[in-house]
Amino acid sequence: MSGELTQGEKETLAAINVGASALSFAGSAFIVLCYVLFRELRKFSFKLIFYLALSDMFCSLFNILGDPGKGFFCYAQGYTTHFVCVASFLWTTTIAFTLHRTVVRHKTDVEELGAIFHLYVWGTSLVMTIIPSIGDGYGQAGAWCLVKTTSRATKVLQFITFYAPLWGAILFNGFTYFQVNRMLTNATRMAAGMSDRQQQTDSRVDMKAMNRWGYYPLILIGSWTFATVNRIHDFIEPQQKVFWLSFLDVGTAALMGLFNSIAYGLNASVRRTLQQKIDL
Repeated sequence: MSGELTQGEKETLAAINVGASALSFAGSAFIVLCYVLFRELRKFSFKLIFYLALSDMFCSLFNILGDPGKGFFCYAQGYTTHFVCVASFLWTTTIAFTLHRTVVRHKTDVEELGAIFHLYVWGTSLVMTIIPSIGDGYGQAGAWCLVKTTSRATKVLQFITFYAPLWGAILFNGFTYFQVNRMLTNATRMAAGMSDRQQQTDSRVDMKAMNRWGYYPLILIGSWTFATVNRIHDFIEPQQKVFWLSFLDVGTAALMGLFNSIAYGLNASVRRTLQQKIDL
């Protein structure tokens, strides 16, 4: 269906957004709770996952709130949602960078980069959040308060401050995991030609982990492809809204936190810790 969305379609999109965001909030909150309760999980690698989950949790929370109305609360929702959602996919790049620096470059100084990671993520998110406000870019956008898309100028601002960093993160993560995968594949081939069973076992373990890491870049792609296509379509044909595309846009984007919590958060360390606590 094309044209302007009906009131019923808008209500359907709002309901889908709230339901999907609630699932993401629950998944992200679970990872945050695990980090807070279990000291054994407070390693540097999981600390990055904690900040990712924390960003996802607040992003989902403000999505659940819906449109708080005009005025201060609308601007507060717009600024906060933009800030934490951008921070979410930037945290995935720090995880990819850490993995690459450890596996490919064999560096052990990643924990010393913690402060730089915070400056990079929160600083970039802040800049990307402030830029749209220069042209009064925040306001009511459908059932929520986000960067307004009422003119071509505000749509361009949205592309620059949200979708450009998003797809930059996707490309960086994809390239990084490709290099890690190539490194581990070569190590596995070398181990296969040796009689050292322990090295072969270690390589198989590494490749098993790599199979899981391979899904990481796909999370952002799956969560934001329909949203990106919908924004491009809206830029080209602003008066021709497509309900099914908006449906997929809202549903997949709102599930990003759930996908992240499953792929990043429910790793072997978390499952092992939970099993130990249950056995007690």
